[in-house]
Amino acid sequence: MTTPPKAASPVDFATYGPYAPKPKPGASARPGPAFPNRITADGSSGYRAEPGRYHLYIALSCPFCQRVTITRKLKGLEDVISVSAVDPMRDGRGWAFREGDGHDLDHLNGFALLSEAYTATDPDHDGHVSVPVLWDKVEKRIATNDFRHLSIDVATAFDEWATKDVDLYPEALRSEIDALNEFLYERVHNGPYRCGFAKSQEDYEREVSSLFDALDQLEERLATRRYLFGDFLTDSDVRLFVTLARFDSVYVTHFKANLRRLVDYPNLWGYARDLYSREAFSETTDFDQTKRHYFLTHTWINPSGLVPLGPDLDWTAPHNRDQL
Repeated sequence: MTTPPKAASPVDFATYGPYAPKPKPGASARPGPAFPNRITADGSSGYRAEPGRYHLYIALSCPFCQRVTITRKLKGLEDVISVSAVDPMRDGRGWAFREGDGHDLDHLNGFALLSEAYTATDPDHDGHVSVPVLWDKVEKRIATNDFRHLSIDVATAFDEWATKDVDLYPEALRSEIDALNEFLYERVHNGPYRCGFAKSQEDYEREVSSLFDALDQLEERLATRRYLFGDFLTDSDVRLFVTLARFDSVYVTHFKANLRRLVDYPNLWGYARDLYSREAFSETTDFDQTKRHYFLTHTWINPSGLVPLGPDLDWTAPHNRDQL
């Protein structure tokens, strides 16, 4: 690196405002990735999987980011793909690099704001700046910020260098995993946001009903199997976990997704604790950063800026899921 790292100035809502002031009604149109490229083992996509070539920019508060970091750890790719975290606090300038507990300056490129990575890749970019970002150290540009597929690419394209033998996307189940992943994305992952960003009581009640109907279906599915597809982990389990990890601590209160709590679902709560007992899940979960991000940066939802102390949950309690 030739540019020394520099810190972004402190978060300043008075000057810059919140990053996403008043989402569109329903918030169903999540902005798509600016660089929807794929990483492949053979390089047919234009981006070949190679050890040491890529760097992940993440936010520990972001569920899409946690999906990728869980997968990276499950596969044993920590020495293959490097990673650094942005500040969970975000004003109108977007994600930024500051020193703090669990996040740091950008020692790779010296960016103060993640938007600089976007304009370094496309000088005309003026749209949404999202994480995760996979930076190509060779081409010195963003390889991809495709939040929909990046965890699968990490799970499959880097097998040559993986130190742990786990197949999160087995070929025989890919069509079923894809179908369940779409259900999880539309009904579960986006569900709390649609509740919280609803612009009318009617819209809110419709979204709450849809979300909890989906959770009810998953509760039933997990009654007879340890994981979503049986006794082995898949990409779908990784995707479901990141929503469950945020449910009671954020979504129930912040987004008013409070028909039931995670702890009210015996199978889902046990399943979530089962996953959390694995280092790949627990070591990538940061409840403090997650709560501060949502409650302090969504100022139009939580204008008081108060961060709840609770809930007081025991994620390490026995889950007994291994008996299924």
